[in-house]
Amino acid sequence: MAKKKGVARTVIHLECTESRQLDDVGGISRYSTTKNKKNTPARLELMKYNKYLRRYTLHKEVK
Repeated sequence: MAKKKGVARTVIHLECTESRQLDDVGGISRYSTTKNKKNTPARLELMKYNKYLRRYTLHKEVK
């Protein structure tokens, strides 16, 4: 098999911005996914489903 030159894909974690602001929510919605750091160096923001709020909310990349 061919050797990979550089591993650009890394695992990232997405966390809900709305549930972090609300303290009375049962938990914080988090997703894990991968991204290519060479193609998208900025932090990722996606609309994902939050099961605690039961709706789609903005999830941002955290360290």
